[in-house]
Amino acid sequence: MSAESGADRHSRMLLTGYFLGLGAIMAVWGARMPAVQQAAHLSTGGLALVLLAAAVGMVAGLQLGGRCARPERLPTLLTTGSLALTGCLVLVGQGESLSALLAAALAFGLAHGILDVAANTAAVRCQNAFGRPIMSGLHAAYSLGALTGAALAALTAHAAHSALFTATGTLLAGAVVAAVPLTRSLSGSDRPTIHADADKLPTLASPGKLWLLAALAAACLLGEGAAADWAAVHLHTLGAPTAASATAFALYSAAMAAGRLTGDRLTAAFGAPTVVRAGAVLAAAGLTIGVAGASAPLALTGWAVFGLGLSTTVPSLITAAGASGAKAVATVTATGYLGLLAGPALIGALASATTLPTALLLPALLAAAVAALAHHALENTTP
Repeated sequence: MSAESGADRHSRMLLTGYFLGLGAIMAVWGARMPAVQQAAHLSTGGLALVLLAAAVGMVAGLQLGGRCARPERLPTLLTTGSLALTGCLVLVGQGESLSALLAAALAFGLAHGILDVAANTAAVRCQNAFGRPIMSGLHAAYSLGALTGAALAALTAHAAHSALFTATGTLLAGAVVAAVPLTRSLSGSDRPTIHADADKLPTLASPGKLWLLAALAAACLLGEGAAADWAAVHLHTLGAPTAASATAFALYSAAMAAGRLTGDRLTAAFGAPTVVRAGAVLAAAGLTIGVAGASAPLALTGWAVFGLGLSTTVPSLITAAGASGAKAVATVTATGYLGLLAGPALIGALASATTLPTALLLPALLAAAVAALAHHALENTTP
């Protein structure tokens, strides 16, 4: 039995589970945040402080994870980061004051950042061991986990959020503990190069190219933040009923998951630069048509095409950064999340100065920029 069919496959299954769990936790956290606000009697400003604390903790965790994510430490970081994240989710569910929620959210963000870097760094090394693209499929697991978590939150909308947070945290923590023996034997930790011909090995990204990868990640994740916070609002302004408006982000997410499920095969066949460039062109065109069409059906289609087009970009950018190590992964991821966090506010400001459809052209323009720069950013940095 080949290494790929044995230990490497077990590692891939393990990492798929980690990405699924991370997606589910983040969806449950986001979907029930209004209930957290109500239980703690927070004002809008108070909730914003809690979300800011989580963001600050996440950026700090990404940087800390980048410094700590050496190959031999990855199993420990995956286990401890996951257990800390699930524990913090439970604490957030129990928080009944602003101070308690700020502390829990800060710790939640810190654990999230550490786990994010560890999972993506381990995923790059596992992909190296396979010698073919698997990163998009692992990120598809995150998307599917997020869809599952969102559905679970919707189904339990009338139950106490504290019960949902406790149940989710306890269940996933149990899965992490059960997976400890497999996590300890994570393969690929001693094999930093792919099973490929020497002329196909990725090269280290220069500092300039690394920051270009980071900027493109921020551009892509700004689009994801726009979809999460403004897609439903966009549909509502077009006169769509509440149910139809709520499906906009779900269609975006489903299309992104579908694209990621096929992304590895496309990347293996055509190469990451070509796939990312084609996807970014598709994303830019889809959102532009969806916004300019000024009709609910076109808008729903536009958001779905936007998600499909962006589906392979972030996995490919992280893969390219992974050739330069965990710190590079942390840099690209942290910068990308800044785009995710700042994007909705920036679009809101632009919408106030102009109109929402005009403001929503920003993610389309950034997708076009990704298409223009993808080849330069990814050339010789991905297998």
